[in-house]
Amino acid sequence: MKNNTTTLAWGLRIVVAVLFIVSAIAKLYPSPYFAISTFEVKQLYPMGFSDGVAPFFSRILIGIEMALGILLLQNHWLKRFIIPATIALLVVFIGHLSYETFISGNSGNCGCFGELIPMTPVEAIIKNIIAVGLLFYLNRLLPKGSDAPNFWVLTTMLFASILGIFMMAPIQPPAPEITVSQPTALPQDTTALPVDTPDTITTKVAEPQKDTLNVKTKAVEAPKEPKKISSGYATLFPTIDQGKKILCYFVPGCDHCRDAAKELTQMRKTNPNMPPISIVFMNEEADLIPKFFEETGATYPYQIIEVIPFWNQLGRGKDTPGVKYLWNGNEVKYWWGIDSQQFKPAELQTVLKKSYEELKKSNPKL
Repeated sequence: MKNNTTTLAWGLRIVVAVLFIVSAIAKLYPSPYFAISTFEVKQLYPMGFSDGVAPFFSRILIGIEMALGILLLQNHWLKRFIIPATIALLVVFIGHLSYETFISGNSGNCGCFGELIPMTPVEAIIKNIIAVGLLFYLNRLLPKGSDAPNFWVLTTMLFASILGIFMMAPIQPPAPEITVSQPTALPQDTTALPVDTPDTITTKVAEPQKDTLNVKTKAVEAPKEPKKISSGYATLFPTIDQGKKILCYFVPGCDHCRDAAKELTQMRKTNPNMPPISIVFMNEEADLIPKFFEETGATYPYQIIEVIPFWNQLGRGKDTPGVKYLWNGNEVKYWWGIDSQQFKPAELQTVLKKSYEELKKSNPKL
């Protein structure tokens, strides 16, 4: 009977330990700095963490998760401290996720397993409740006085785990919101289609007609295009606010981004009036940019910005790929992510054909 209890206790310890260790490792996928920065922008910033506190909190939290997972597999202070601390952390997670679900609904990725295993808040709540139940049961199975007494094992493992996370993903100095990383001439479009140059507008002036009523009148014509404004990207693309433009947010290694770029390239080949395309790349696997263009069939003007400014520019709650249709700097249409708001070439074709008057009916801000 004792052997069966010991085997069951070890089984529970391994299950919960693996859960915590995988959760910590997943937050470092596909690369530590990119994954942690994404976790900060998508999970911590909406909670009110500042950009000065979030980098420290995220790394400490992941280090604690890793340490608890490992410490569940040893006997020092297991029953009296490690299991209660693990339960307390899970209860905090459950409370936070329940609040987020109540406020925002059961949508999006809760970030428990980073981008490796997307999980909705309700799924994460259920997972955490089960883990709490397993830990309570484990605490009952372990006999009193079974704890080994060396507390230094706990502190050493905790600090080692946290320090390891800081070493794998060092905190970088804050980058400007938009960092121009390519001051040289922008690459040309290899499809030999129109490049990003100022639009030339030809105006036909009608001959004056005789006023039969001898009353001087002045014809008032409705504007045929939105008023020019600053989109904020002129430092990256000097002519972005002149005429119709397509601005894209892509990650070089993102398959969905490559698919969107392929669709845009195909549209430019079949539509001579397709607006010029410019790309803002995240500075993650930037060495893949040549392969990105090779696979998508064209090279477009592009700039690279750092991870956190990229997410901030993309917009809170949004994901890649991002595709914006701009007209004189005004945002006419914005597609993002791979769900309901994802980029659809047919929608872009439709909106490109609409006149300014038609667009203004559905978007009074233009």
